[in-house]
Amino acid sequence: MSNTDTDTAYRVLGTRPVRHDGVDKVTGRANYGADFSLPGMLHGKILRSPHAHARIRSIDASAAQALDGVFAVVTGDDFPAGAGSPAEVIMCRGHVRYQGHAVAAVAAATPAIADQALDLIKVDYEVLPHVTDIMEAARGAVIIDPELRTDGDESAPPSNISNTDVFEAGDVAAAFRAADETVSHEFDSATIHQGYIEPHACVARCTEEGQILLWVSSQGHFAIRDLTAAQLGIGPSRIKTIPAEIGGGFGGKTTVYLEPVAIRLAQKSGRPVKMVMSRAEVFTSSGPAPGSHIRLKMAATRDGRITAVDAELWYESGSYPGPLMGLGMMCLTAPYEIGNYRIKGYNVLVNKPFMRPYRAPLAPNAAHAAETVIDELCERIGMDPIEFRLKNAARKGTKAAYGPVYPEIGMVATLEAAKAHPHYRAPLGPNQGRGVASGFWMNIGGDATANISVLPDGQVSLITGRPDIGGSRAAQAMVLAEELGIPVEQVNPSIGDSDSVGMNGISEGSSTAYASSMAIHEAAAKLIDELRARAALEWEVEKEQVAWREGAAHPNGAGNGAKEPLSLRALAESSSQTGGPLGAEAAVNARFAAPAFGTHICDVEVDWETGKVDVVRYTVCQDAGRALHKSYVEGQLQGGAAQGIGWALNEGYYYNEQGVMDNAGFLDYRMPVAIDLPMIEPVVVEVPNPKHPYGVRGVGENAIVAPLAAVANAIHAAAGVRLRQVPMSPPRVLEAIRAQRQAIKKQREADIKQIERLTTKKSDKQKRREDLLKN
Repeated sequence: MSNTDTDTAYRVLGTRPVRHDGVDKVTGRANYGADFSLPGMLHGKILRSPHAHARIRSIDASAAQALDGVFAVVTGDDFPAGAGSPAEVIMCRGHVRYQGHAVAAVAAATPAIADQALDLIKVDYEVLPHVTDIMEAARGAVIIDPELRTDGDESAPPSNISNTDVFEAGDVAAAFRAADETVSHEFDSATIHQGYIEPHACVARCTEEGQILLWVSSQGHFAIRDLTAAQLGIGPSRIKTIPAEIGGGFGGKTTVYLEPVAIRLAQKSGRPVKMVMSRAEVFTSSGPAPGSHIRLKMAATRDGRITAVDAELWYESGSYPGPLMGLGMMCLTAPYEIGNYRIKGYNVLVNKPFMRPYRAPLAPNAAHAAETVIDELCERIGMDPIEFRLKNAARKGTKAAYGPVYPEIGMVATLEAAKAHPHYRAPLGPNQGRGVASGFWMNIGGDATANISVLPDGQVSLITGRPDIGGSRAAQAMVLAEELGIPVEQVNPSIGDSDSVGMNGISEGSSTAYASSMAIHEAAAKLIDELRARAALEWEVEKEQVAWREGAAHPNGAGNGAKEPLSLRALAESSSQTGGPLGAEAAVNARFAAPAFGTHICDVEVDWETGKVDVVRYTVCQDAGRALHKSYVEGQLQGGAAQGIGWALNEGYYYNEQGVMDNAGFLDYRMPVAIDLPMIEPVVVEVPNPKHPYGVRGVGENAIVAPLAAVANAIHAAAGVRLRQVPMSPPRVLEAIRAQRQAIKKQREADIKQIERLTTKKSDKQKRREDLLKN
């Protein structure tokens, strides 16, 4: 649902048309990464390390190279060398840093021959100690990279802490002293995977002229082009990337794994090469989201004002230094106005794959800590959790810990929507509890281009350059239809390859609808100006005497006569006589992406005998600024919440003593399916972003931020236990319930003994008094 389901300001925007690519996708006609084939194509496969940490003494691939049907073999020596080279993440050069690290690859006539060839490659490993626990790694239990120094301090000893940062303001110590209640806890979150359905896949072909054609399934084929070129040491102009449909990404398909390898194999073999990861490879060898350890101390006054925050956030970066830590720091306190804080972050190397973003990266970990501590503070001072959040909510003019002063934002609006929702006051059943949590995501913009062409029959072709991972093609068509005043069915949207459209950014950071709609808006304005000029030529009047409305040129002003409107089709048909083809393009660097806020309500039912937690009702209230396509905005809210619930209750990487992942498959990596979830109710709040022509805010990421805390708070309300480690799986919930029961039992026994002691003392005192009276 939406709190503005009808919008008189727009004719197309805010409605719910059928998506243009929907039929192809539901019928199986849409082509994804693994669907593409070329004549003479080979199949590439990668040999991966079975060890979490090792030195490679030697690789002997001679038997594999000699196998009939094998056309090429590559190792790390086929990629650019040098310490810290990004190619080392793609293909190991002597130092294996995680189970699944690529050590060699083959291209063969069939997948079966490729598998046989991998078995023939002999690798001599010197197995090294490994570390997969983040705090053990931070303490230097095993040094993964002996050359690494924290924050580049060459005078410091080797460390797994690659870099740190801190946000500080106010007098934190004094603010804690002035508070009435203080809560301090530690929180842990497991490494998790984005869980996209489609595995990584690509096809590479090299021409005789040295050009490279690369078919990819990704969140940004321009970024894939540039990253691949950098890892091969060639210019981006040598690579043309052609986008396939994408079967999910959520941040995990913003980088390269197979593409440079496929190109090297194609170059060596002289044949096209196709590569597709297995599901096990996706788990062990692509980029999961980082696990974390968070220490948080927060204080408040009795009237519900947060006075101070002191926090340390430790995030895994995987086997190489990573850039993500600051995102968690930004999101920890962003929904609230807090004057005194110290927030320190640490990036920590562990023997796991190089970590990548996952839908509001690192924010759910931070919100899990902050929002559960807030819930405990509310409990201590006896304040309603939404009222507490309203009292501390960030508003226009609030200065965020990470620097900016907020413009018009919707934090208060989402809280008020949650408070007014029937869910918040609905009765609960036995063993049920209700939790509330809020979340923040910053949103970004970036590069976007739009090319518009009017076809001879009046249909309009729209080419943009960001892959569609959430219905963005439909939203983009709606924007153009709105501007031109035509039905959305009259627009044909498509995604252009890297040579067919100008530079575009990645579909990440909730940026695609935001940035692309700005480019389309600008290009449409140019096209309308040209359409008015063409109509003016036909009518032999000035352009200023022509108006564009309802999909046609109309006379505008006295003296024009009774001229019939000229439709798009009419103008297209005469375009050769009035100046040539009708079209326009625009390229923008979209700025001022306003932050998004959301508030979630979660009801759970806890089975006290097994520890199983069922989410029985869930509501998401989130500010979209302006919903372009209402259904797909609601779908983003539902999808993010569903993934957050899975993260909260079941999902996590489990490593054995050898540093090998034990649950590298969907059977054992437990993602929620339909039977595990209620119908998630989305409430689209609209507080328009004044810096965007339609008021858009990104919506794709915020919905995953709050669920971890909302579920944790609901479990506490249902069972009286607070879990600070996710996933909150049945064994952990049951252990907490049993520990609580044991603690209650011990307390009762202690109380009984105390009563007995007091009774005994009272009895002895009475007896002495009676003896004195007798004497």
